[in-house]
Amino acid sequence: MDFELRYRIRNSNLVLNTTSANSDVEICSESKEKWYSLTVTAKQELVLDSALLDSVFSIGKTDTFFMNGYQSWTDSKEMVLSENPTERNSNRIPRILRNIFAFDRYGDSVFYNYKSNTVHGYDVFYVKGKKSFFSFNRNSDTSFAIYEVNKDAGNLRIKSDIKGLSLKAGESVKIFDLYLGSDYEEGLKEFKSYFNVGKKEKIIGYTSWYNHYQNINEDIISRALDHMDKPFNLFQIDDGYETFVGDWTDVDPAKFPSGLKAIVSRIHEKGMKAGIWLAPFVAETKSRVYREHYDWILKDRDGKPSRCGSNWSGFYALDLRKEEVREYLKKCFDNFLSIGFDFFKLDFLYASMIEEVEGYTRAQMARKSYSYLRSLVGDKIILGCGASCFPAYGLFDYMRIGPDVSLEFDDVWYMRHMHRERVSTKTTLQNTIYRSMFDTSLFGNDPDVVLLRDANIKLTPKQREALIMINSLFGSVFMTSDDIGEYDDKKKGLLSRCLDVFQNAEEKSFERKGNIITVTYVCHGKKESFSYHTQKGILL
Repeated sequence: MDFELRYRIRNSNLVLNTTSANSDVEICSESKEKWYSLTVTAKQELVLDSALLDSVFSIGKTDTFFMNGYQSWTDSKEMVLSENPTERNSNRIPRILRNIFAFDRYGDSVFYNYKSNTVHGYDVFYVKGKKSFFSFNRNSDTSFAIYEVNKDAGNLRIKSDIKGLSLKAGESVKIFDLYLGSDYEEGLKEFKSYFNVGKKEKIIGYTSWYNHYQNINEDIISRALDHMDKPFNLFQIDDGYETFVGDWTDVDPAKFPSGLKAIVSRIHEKGMKAGIWLAPFVAETKSRVYREHYDWILKDRDGKPSRCGSNWSGFYALDLRKEEVREYLKKCFDNFLSIGFDFFKLDFLYASMIEEVEGYTRAQMARKSYSYLRSLVGDKIILGCGASCFPAYGLFDYMRIGPDVSLEFDDVWYMRHMHRERVSTKTTLQNTIYRSMFDTSLFGNDPDVVLLRDANIKLTPKQREALIMINSLFGSVFMTSDDIGEYDDKKKGLLSRCLDVFQNAEEKSFERKGNIITVTYVCHGKKESFSYHTQKGILL
């Protein structure tokens, strides 16, 4: 493997192309069986930029390899070298649309330099086929490991995203800590052994979002709650209860004149956990937080507010380094805890990594931010969303592992040309399968909702069947936004069968050939299988 380290001393950008020491840094590399680590010690004050291991592995033309996306919504998939000659990144969108809708702010376009002949992924990578390979990052508290594949040559290189990390003279930091294995099956076992949170309680729940979206009120929530019974063990109120995103203690009095406490009491009376949605790291422009506390908003290197996207009235990141921001968030969470909420769906968490913060890497900022959330809720349940997966290990109980389900298979046509984190049932089903190794390893996987209803939906009956079947197999969370009291006998039967699979399926595996993924599993001692068409969204 070839090595390169880039760093900065005062205003000079410097490059070291060997693991031998120089007058600026000491390099210590260690190889032990299939583990490789590399530590940098500064001899004088400096700022790290990136590190690179080149020519790590060579991929064959027929080999299948996996690319894990930047955050939980980012498309993640197995592929071969001949597929997708370029990655669809938001920098390809016309500038006028990027400026209006901030499509480039949801993913890694803000800091990663996309190249036409290269595809990339984060923190875990494998190859299956004539050649076999498995690698994962043990250093995600400090830095992302970015796996890059040159699609022309099939060459793999691994970057450590250490940009912005400051070291004083005598300080050391580990910049690589990698598993590098030559066998996929053995590597997968090692991955599941190293990251092992164990089996999580199976969540079977309702969320208001994918039917009513922000148009919720007391009557809608109460009617949905009336139809929820065992085996449902969670009822979650999603976005729309608050006046504006960011003002989490301001419950909309027109929608919820009685507040939320009475609803939480009813949820508990039915023997379910009470869940609430919020996006703690952001505030929209119409919020009191944004209007009255503009100094709380994170600023970019030019002093402009750090925009996170175009949802709601446009929204911006909060500066979590400010004591006032942390005090405000503690007040908000204390309020929800006093009302009696047991379950927190925390969304748009990529905001904690959106800007380069002096002295810290993006992975460090993610880990610090997620740790802070854990301190706020104590032993209550966290479901992370829009977050980076590996820094959440051991902090979040569950994690969404794909983008939002769309009410038609691949969302409206024009959104298919936008950012990699866009709403798409097609993409989230793909992520549900390919990220299934995260379940009970990093956290419990949340594949997002299943939808069987006929009204207010454009997914075909066969696509709805595929959605519920795949979700029932590859996760620890099973959610719906349907009013199940309206289900006919056929829908009730399918729901019952898939809940049985969700709770009892074992020995799950999949194999991809072209557009077809064949899934096998064992349920009640019987081996079952089906094939899924990734482009049509149906079971064959």
